[in-house]
Amino acid sequence: MHILLIHQAFAALDEPGGTRHHELARHLRGRGHQVTIITSPVSYLTGADGRRRERKQVDDLGVTIIRSYTLPALHRSFIWRVFSFISFMISAFIQGLFVRKVDLVWGTTPPIFQAPTAWLLARLKGVPFLLEVRDLWPAFAVGVGVLKNPFLIKISEGLERFLYRHADQVVVNSPGFIQHVSERGAKTVSLVPNGADPDMFDPSATGEQFRKKFGLTDCFVVLYAGAHGMSNDLDVVLDAADLLRDEPSIRIVLVGSGKEKPRLREEADQRGLDNVLFLPPVPKVDMPGTLAGADACLAILKPIEMYKTTYPNKVFDYMAASRPVILAIDGVIRTVVEGAQAGVFVQPGDPQALAETIRQMANNPEKCRKMGMNGRILIETQFSRDDFAQKFASILDEMRE
Repeated sequence: MHILLIHQAFAALDEPGGTRHHELARHLRGRGHQVTIITSPVSYLTGADGRRRERKQVDDLGVTIIRSYTLPALHRSFIWRVFSFISFMISAFIQGLFVRKVDLVWGTTPPIFQAPTAWLLARLKGVPFLLEVRDLWPAFAVGVGVLKNPFLIKISEGLERFLYRHADQVVVNSPGFIQHVSERGAKTVSLVPNGADPDMFDPSATGEQFRKKFGLTDCFVVLYAGAHGMSNDLDVVLDAADLLRDEPSIRIVLVGSGKEKPRLREEADQRGLDNVLFLPPVPKVDMPGTLAGADACLAILKPIEMYKTTYPNKVFDYMAASRPVILAIDGVIRTVVEGAQAGVFVQPGDPQALAETIRQMANNPEKCRKMGMNGRILIETQFSRDDFAQKFASILDEMRE
């Protein structure tokens, strides 16, 4: 089967960002399927313009990656982001017309604008359309305050319902999404959760090289890896760091990029938060060494009701690396982490509670190690990316029958 994926935010294993789709594509290729991915040359995480890179690449397993023109404006205003999305929507459609002998088109959201391109290509080519929902857009954008215009909200919600109704199959990555998409018209919904590849991480690694490089050898390191955006509530982390000034052995390391990062760095400098270290994003192939340098890992989102539905991918990577999770996100992911005794829940939006949890974990390294081991076991037994890739492949096979 030849599968065409339209995905502006795609990140290969050697790039920073979420690599779920490259891992799934490689698994499909290993099962004998042909996979072509049309994506952007502009990094969705960092906004870096990579238009000078080779337009068409084939990885070591034979997955084809085509970079289609995109306006490099992701880290500017919301309206400029929309222009960037539309530019990819159009260019990816034109590019997709020239991909021959396609058996199935796979669209993914967010951003939602690329999904109509996938739907239209599927209909023109007369093949099934699979819609993968990774975030509930526009609900999340409305909840966090990014999308406020009533007319745009109405249009976006109409587009969302259109896509759910016209998809031959909807796949969600969190059980918290199932009710939402079903109520808005999805006919057939399958769950393929986020997970992690346990073979990518060595649970016994100490991260000595990482800790030496950044002067963290004798510190208790709390590490956050991911986007620095409005949703991620990293101001709360800075406030918690302020409350931890009296604990010089505790360091908070923020790895990643995003629109809010320059402001956050300036804020930390102005407040003299020497216990906070900002580092650039790293590709997935380097993430094991980075996470190994942490004593605990942080996942945090704004205290918005809709975020209770999410399964953040970083949480599964943290557990695969055998690191305890400090979880400032309520809802379905809390059930996973607490059920496995793999971390500690902190009320979202509460810097004092976050600071106190970090103090307690720094004072109990043995408990931290135990929680990290529990998380690793959970990934190996219930959230292995390879198991979920096989389930995803089976769904695609059934769509072609």
